Amino acid sequence: MAEDSRFPVLVGRQRETELLSAALVQAVDGASGSTVLLRGDAGVGKSTLLVWAERAARDRGFTVLRAVGTEAETDLAFGALHQAFWSPLSRSGALSAHQRDALESAFGVRSGTPSGFAVGTAALALLEEAVRTAPVLLLLDDLHWIDSSSATVFAFLHRRCAGLPVVIVGATRPDEPAAQTWSAEAVDVRALPRADAALLLGTRYPELAAPARDRVLAEAAGNPLALVELPRQLAAGQQRGTAPLPERLPLGRKLERMFAERLGGMAPEVGRLLLLGALATGPDFSSGGWLRAVADDSAREVLERIEADGLARLDPAGQLVFRHPLVRTAVVSMASGTAHREAHRTLSEAFAPDDPRRLVHEAAAALLPDEDLAHRLQEAGRDLALRGGDAEGALLLERAAALSPSSCDRARRLTWAAVMSAHGGQLRHTAALVEELKASTVPQDAAPLFAYAVVYADQSHHVDFESSAALLPAALDTLTAPGADTFGGLVEQAYFKLLLAATYTDDPWAWRALERHRENVSDAGRLCLRAWTVPGPDTATALRAVAERLTEEQEAGAAWLLLWTASALDCPEGDLWQRFTGPHGYATQGSVAKAKCHQDFLLGHWDQAPVCLREAEIADELGYHTNALMFRQYYAHFLAGRGDETGLREIDQVIRPTATRARMRYVLDRLTHLRGLAALAHQRYEEAYAHFCEITPSGRLPGGPPWQHALVFDLVTAAVHTGRHEEARAHLAAGRTARSAEISGRHAFLCAAATALAAADDEAEDAYRAAYAVPGAERWAFDLARLRLAHGSWLRRRHRPGAREPLRAAHHVFRRLQAAPWAQACEEELRAAGESVALPPDEPAEGLRALTGQELRIARLAATGLTNKEIGRRLQLSPRTVGAHLYKVFPKLGITSRAALAHALDGA
Repeated sequence: MAEDSRFPVLVGRQRETELLSAALVQAVDGASGSTVLLRGDAGVGKSTLLVWAERAARDRGFTVLRAVGTEAETDLAFGALHQAFWSPLSRSGALSAHQRDALESAFGVRSGTPSGFAVGTAALALLEEAVRTAPVLLLLDDLHWIDSSSATVFAFLHRRCAGLPVVIVGATRPDEPAAQTWSAEAVDVRALPRADAALLLGTRYPELAAPARDRVLAEAAGNPLALVELPRQLAAGQQRGTAPLPERLPLGRKLERMFAERLGGMAPEVGRLLLLGALATGPDFSSGGWLRAVADDSAREVLERIEADGLARLDPAGQLVFRHPLVRTAVVSMASGTAHREAHRTLSEAFAPDDPRRLVHEAAAALLPDEDLAHRLQEAGRDLALRGGDAEGALLLERAAALSPSSCDRARRLTWAAVMSAHGGQLRHTAALVEELKASTVPQDAAPLFAYAVVYADQSHHVDFESSAALLPAALDTLTAPGADTFGGLVEQAYFKLLLAATYTDDPWAWRALERHRENVSDAGRLCLRAWTVPGPDTATALRAVAERLTEEQEAGAAWLLLWTASALDCPEGDLWQRFTGPHGYATQGSVAKAKCHQDFLLGHWDQAPVCLREAEIADELGYHTNALMFRQYYAHFLAGRGDETGLREIDQVIRPTATRARMRYVLDRLTHLRGLAALAHQRYEEAYAHFCEITPSGRLPGGPPWQHALVFDLVTAAVHTGRHEEARAHLAAGRTARSAEISGRHAFLCAAATALAAADDEAEDAYRAAYAVPGAERWAFDLARLRLAHGSWLRRRHRPGAREPLRAAHHVFRRLQAAPWAQACEEELRAAGESVALPPDEPAEGLRALTGQELRIARLAATGLTNKEIGRRLQLSPRTVGAHLYKVFPKLGITSRAALAHALDGA
C-alpha cells in the first residue's frame, strides 16, 4: 500500500475505498447513515479494507465500534454484539433502565429475559447517544460467523440507522446467508488485476527475482493473501533467482491448498494441537484453559514447533492465534470426523460437569444417540431462551433432537425448537422445521405445541389461515382440559392466533371455538373477542381499565390482544401503542407499528405515510409476510384519502391476489371501502355508493366487525349526493338501533357527522353544531375537514352567511394532508363564495430551500426516472440510503410520489 498525508491507499482498491469514503463523508456532512457490505472470497482483502475504513474514520473523528465473528462462537447468544457495544454501554449515561437491563442481560452481566428487539432498540439508543458527540463507524468482520442473535440486532440497526450519522461496514463470504439476507447492496471485492497484483508484490518483496515474481503472480491469480504469503514459502535462493523454483508452488488457484499441503506433512501431535486451538476460540478458552485440558507434557514443545513454523502463535490471553483465518479453516477442514469428535471431547473437559458450555462440545463429540446429553441440551436451550437467546436456544434444542434415541422425544424437542426459533425472529427457519415435523409423527402430548408452531408459520410467514381453524380449536380443548400441560401460557397465545384468523377470514368454526373458550382466557382475551363481535358502550372504557391494570410482566403477553382490541374500536385513547414500545420482540413490535400506522391515518399524521412502506419492507425481510401485507393496506388508506387512485390501484394489485388466496375477507372488504373513498374524493358518488353497499347495504348493519359501523359517514355522504335521502336516513336509524355511536369516540363523531349531512334544512345547522361538539372531534382531522367542507358547501348553496370559515379550515387541513381532490373541492366552493384561493407564489421555493444538498441531488436524479439502485451507484450510496433521503424529500416538497418530483422541482 502507498501512503498519503492522512491514511493509506490500498493497491487496486480505488473503487472500494472511494465508496467507503463517500459513506463516511455522507455521515459527516449529511448527518445520515449508510451500510456497505463487502463480499468476497477468503483472502481477497475484505479485512484489510475494514482496517483501512477504521483508519480513515478515525482520521475524520469517528467513534469506531468493531465485532468479529468466529465459527466457534456462533452459538454464543449476543457474543458479537458484546464485542461492539460493551464499551459504549459502560460509558452510557442516557439509557433507560429497561434498555440497560436488556443489554446487560444479553451480555450475561445480570439475569433477565431480553428479546432481540429489546436489545436492538437499546443498541440503537446507544448509537443515538454516541452520535451526539461524533459520527460512528460499526465494523462487522466475518458476518457469516456472527451469532444469530447479534446478527439480528445488527440487521435491525442497519434498517434503522438511515437518519443517523452511522456507517455500518460488514464483510462476508459470497455464498453465506449474511450476503443474501442483508438488504444493503453488496460490493464484490474481487481478485486484483495483474498490474495491481504486480505493484503489491513489488511493494512487499522488492528484491524478488523476475522468475519468482512471474510464478507468484501466475499462481496467486490476484489473491492478495496469496501474493503476500507465497514468497514466504520459497527458499532464499529461489527468491533471489539463484536456485531453481519447484516444479509447482504450494498453492494452486484455491488458496487453502497452500496450508492444506503444509499441514498434511505434519506430525499427528502437531495436527491434534492445531485442531484443539482452532476449535478453542472465544472467551471460554482464555488464559490457556484449552491447554490445561490437553494435560500433555509435550504440548509446550509442540507449540514451539508450531510457532517456529509460522502457522500460529500463542497470544498473552492463552489462545492460539493463526497467521490467517484460512490456516484455521484448513486445520478444521482437513481433520477427520473422528479427530473432530476427539477434540471436542477433550475441550469439554475444560468445563465443570454442570457448565452449559460443556454441553456444546459434548454434543459435537457425540456419535450415537444419548438421552442424558439430549436432556441436558434441552434444559440448557430453555435457559438460553429465558435469557433472551431464543434463536441460540432453538439450536441447542435441535441438537438435542438429533441426539434423542426416541423418535417421540426427537419430535417434541424439534417442536420446541420451531416455537423458540419463531420467538427468536427466525421465522423462515421455523417454517422449515415445521415442514420437517410434518413428515414425522408428533406425539399426542405435544400436539397443541405443534399446532401452534404450524399456525404461527402459516399465519405470519405463508399468509395462510386454513390451519388456524383446523388445528387451534382442538389445541385449545386439550390445553384447557383439567391437569393439562399449558406449555408456559400457550392458551392465551393460541386464543389470539385463532381470534386473528377469525377476524381476517370470518370463519364460523373459528368464532364458535373462540366463544366456547372465552372463559378460559384473561380479561384481555375476552375483551378482544367482544370488541370484534358485539362491542358495547363500555368496551372502550374496559380497554383503558384493562391496560391500566397490567403489570410490566403481563404487558408482553397482553400487547397483541389489547392492540387488536383498539384496532377494532378505532380507539387510540391514551395512545395505547406507546405502552408496548419497550422490551418486546418483533412480533409485538410489529403489532405496535401496525397500530401506529392506523392511528397516524385516523389522527391526520399523514406525513408518516411512507413509514408504512418502510415497515412493510422490514417485515418482508424478516419473513413476516402477513405483517407486510397489512402495512401496505394501511398505506392504501392514505392513498385513498388523498384520492391517489393510481397509487391505490398499484397497492391493490400487490395485496389483492394474496388476500384472495388466503380468503382474508377483512382485507378485501377494506380494499373495497378504500376504492369507494377514493371515488368520493373525485366526486364519483354513484360509484362510491355501490362500493360501500357491497360491504354494508344501506339501512342494514349485518353482523360483522365494528369498522363496518364506521362506514356510516362515507355511505351517507354518497347516498345524499346521489339523491338517496331515504336510504341515508334508514342507515342512520340502523346505526342508532345498533348503538354504533357508543362503540368509541370516533364512531360517535362519524354518526353525528352523517346525521348532519342527512338532516333536513330546518335541522341541519343544529346537527352540524352537534357534530362539532362531539368530544374529541378535532382529533379526527380528515373526517372533520370533510364535515366542514360539507357544512360550508351547504351554507353557500343556501346563501346563508358563514360559509367561508369552515371552507377555509377544511382547505387548510386538506392541503396539509396533501389530499388534492378534497382541497380542490374546497377551492371551488370558496371561489363560488367570492374568495380567491391562489397559492402563495413562493411556497414551492420554500419547500426547495428546506432540502439539504444531498436531498436535492437525489431528488433531481429521481425526477429523471432513475431507480434508487441507479442513483446509489452514481452517488456511491446504498439504495436504502437513497430511499431514506426521498422519504424526507416528499413531505418537504408537498408531494407523495416520485411522479410528482419533476413538477415540484420545475415549479420551484
